[in-house]
Amino acid sequence: MLEINDSNFDELVLKSEKPVLIDFWATWCGPCRMLSPIVDEIDQEMSDKFTICKCNVDDVTDIPAKFGIRNIPTLLFFKGGELKDKLVGTHRKNDIVTKLESL
Repeated sequence: MLEINDSNFDELVLKSEKPVLIDFWATWCGPCRMLSPIVDEIDQEMSDKFTICKCNVDDVTDIPAKFGIRNIPTLLFFKGGELKDKLVGTHRKNDIVTKLESL
């Protein structure tokens, strides 16, 4: 799983040739801990088609601020360097995969 930070965001997200999913989370967040295994599973199953990343909002503050992340977990979906969609809160694997595949 790739960790997003200020120095690698442009390269891993904006310049990615594959659609990108970023999971914004924190270690103290209960719903984030519930969502994390689902995101990990998607990464294991679909990393050939999608770039799956995590961004710890306690360690990285500029990127969450740039995209108005006010609640976690938040999932952002990018394609061609542009934000295309987002999900806030916990979601079922099928819902996340459907959003990814729609990109």
